[in-house]
Amino acid sequence: MRTYFTALLLTVAACTNQAPPTDSVSPPAAPPAMHTDHSTASMPTAPAALRKGTSVKFPSSTPGASGYLSLPAASTARKPAIIVIQEWWGVTDWIRQNTDRFAEQGYVSLAVDLYRGSTATDASVAHELMRGLPEDRAMADLKGAFEYLASRPDVDPARIGVIGWCMGGGYSLALATSEPRLAAAVINYGRLVTDGETIEKIRTPILGNFGGTDRGIPPESVRTFESALKAARIPNEIKIYPAQGHGFMNPNNREGYSEEATADGWRRIDAFFARHLKNRT
Repeated sequence: MRTYFTALLLTVAACTNQAPPTDSVSPPAAPPAMHTDHSTASMPTAPAALRKGTSVKFPSSTPGASGYLSLPAASTARKPAIIVIQEWWGVTDWIRQNTDRFAEQGYVSLAVDLYRGSTATDASVAHELMRGLPEDRAMADLKGAFEYLASRPDVDPARIGVIGWCMGGGYSLALATSEPRLAAAVINYGRLVTDGETIEKIRTPILGNFGGTDRGIPPESVRTFESALKAARIPNEIKIYPAQGHGFMNPNNREGYSEEATADGWRRIDAFFARHLKNRT
């Protein structure tokens, strides 16, 4: 795992194609993805009425792990589950809405609160929170989230997936390299790794959505990552959206949001999870 994060430190760069200010400095104990500011001022908050889930706590190697849990309609059948990983803003209303969206599709969904209760509406604060996030604690919380979901009586432990955006996309890949029981992993413009030793640890299909003008995660690195997955015979569905930059799926990214690319990205994500989590036998 240390090799993985060392590689990230060597490749972090600013996504200066997004609205200012941008995060151009990698953290000392770097999370596996760099972020930029996705707005020209601050992140808006959605009405509280949109929040359908509840806050839950679960065991981790350090006390205090928690998340936002959203449940599908009640039934006696065990259900697939999805771990949702935040951007550098924290578990914001947009993350909660995406978590609720998965629950409405039949998944037990858990957004892990890596910042332990803190969120940011200002890029400088988000940058500070990301820099201060210990990578070992973050990974412990994500593994704890997997164990929590796997232990729930309403979850099928063989059908748990993970998804993340930006910083969370990098952590989605990191979890895929360290948790062989994952059934599916989605990386949305998250930091990548391409060394064969790390890639060979992946035991789950990978879907990735990336921007062709993303200067922090350039198309060349995406193609190298795709080639490494293919060489290791890991099922993958990687797509680069040529005209899009970093953070194009978040509607709060006023300078870079793409409705068309986002709709296509969600179609791919929904089909991918349905195939590997719902239809898995």
